[in-house]
Amino acid sequence: MQALLDAGAAAVVNTSTTPLAEEVKRLTGGKGARIIFDPVVGPQLPALCEAAADRGQVFLYGALGGIDAPFPLLQALTKNLTLRTYQLGLITTDEEKLERAKRWILERLENGQLKPTIAKVFPFDQIVAAHEYMESNAQVGKIVVSVP
Repeated sequence: MQALLDAGAAAVVNTSTTPLAEEVKRLTGGKGARIIFDPVVGPQLPALCEAAADRGQVFLYGALGGIDAPFPLLQALTKNLTLRTYQLGLITTDEEKLERAKRWILERLENGQLKPTIAKVFPFDQIVAAHEYMESNAQVGKIVVSVP
């Protein structure tokens, strides 16, 4: 959690020890989060929607939780939530959008606005160790495999 705070997070909620919606409402003075990004889209989706503000937006852009995510109909209706989906193919399959995205990223890497966090670098011959490290979920930042 400290690594996230060090990276600039205003607050971090450990959902294994703290009820998400309760803590988000406390942090936002009872309002809830206006925008929620969910790369997992799994069983926690109803809790995320419960943590959302009225007329909040929930962006779903992953499937790490599997394909059977519960749809939080009651929260969506009572809070007038907007649930949007996104997949990288929306940009990577459109040459103009892809070039614009690459330019945007490269410019910000060059001027220092984007500063990627590298957790660990593995030589290519340690690819198994790199994968095991990734599976451990102990990293904060990206895992890099260097190719000779």
